[in-house]
Amino acid sequence: MATKKPQTMVREASHQIIAGGSAGLVEICLMHPLDVVKTRFQIQRGTGDPNSYKSLGDCFRTIFRNEGIFGFYKGILPPILAETPKRAVKLQSILGCNTTLSLCPKSCPSPHQALSAAGLGAGLTEAVVVNPFEVVKVSLQANRDSFKEQPSSFAQARLIIKSDGFGLKGLNKGLTSTLGRHGVFNMIYFGFYFNVKDAIPTSTDPTLEFLRKFTIGLVSGTISSCVNIPFDVAKSRIQGPQPVPGEIKYRTCFQTMALVYREEGYLALYKGLVPKIMRLGPGGAVMLLVYEYVSGWLQKNW
Repeated sequence: MATKKPQTMVREASHQIIAGGSAGLVEICLMHPLDVVKTRFQIQRGTGDPNSYKSLGDCFRTIFRNEGIFGFYKGILPPILAETPKRAVKLQSILGCNTTLSLCPKSCPSPHQALSAAGLGAGLTEAVVVNPFEVVKVSLQANRDSFKEQPSSFAQARLIIKSDGFGLKGLNKGLTSTLGRHGVFNMIYFGFYFNVKDAIPTSTDPTLEFLRKFTIGLVSGTISSCVNIPFDVAKSRIQGPQPVPGEIKYRTCFQTMALVYREEGYLALYKGLVPKIMRLGPGGAVMLLVYEYVSGWLQKNW
């Protein structure tokens, strides 16, 4: 079996990073309003919260009425800045995990396990990279002032560092929850997506082939989101504003999950699931289209 030249491997990796980063950038710009809505639902504390939203429509109307159209784009800069390094780290992590696992056929005999383990490793590595960006993003999304009145992303980051530092109480708070969110999502997503994709025959019709990939991706993402959403809720509670200023109520991942379950019931651990799944459908389609277009252009011109 012929091995690829280093230059070819570097070029292919660069293509995937650029195409993936471009797809992620477009998806963020289009679907960020649903992320803001998801965060708002996750940080509200039961029906007794005076700022609670009654429904998804009520949340959209309230944000638009009180904060304007740009209220839906609060905290958009941190995920944009994190997108390219996140894609690069995820790609290299998956390649590294797959290489390592291929050298240990006895300890990991199943390709299903290998793909899931590679996804888990990629998700955990990705989480370490994106967590500081997530802290800034969530703090901006939780701010209900008008878009013009709230601080910029860089000002918010400086404020967090000045008051709490870079550690687990400052710019890296909620790291365990982010590790759980990304690790669980990628473990299930990669294990399910690639194995199901290989099991379902490809189509020569471009439209049917796109629908095949899109449907598998949507199902994979929906299942992964249903499993990892409690980590997402815990992350938002830890990184968002605390109920009483100056007092830290939500400290660690599992302590927060237990507290939310005890005070608000198990359904509270699934807050924000609907807007999260709503983002997967059109967002996944956009990412597939942009990725394939950019990847095809790069292969022809670079």
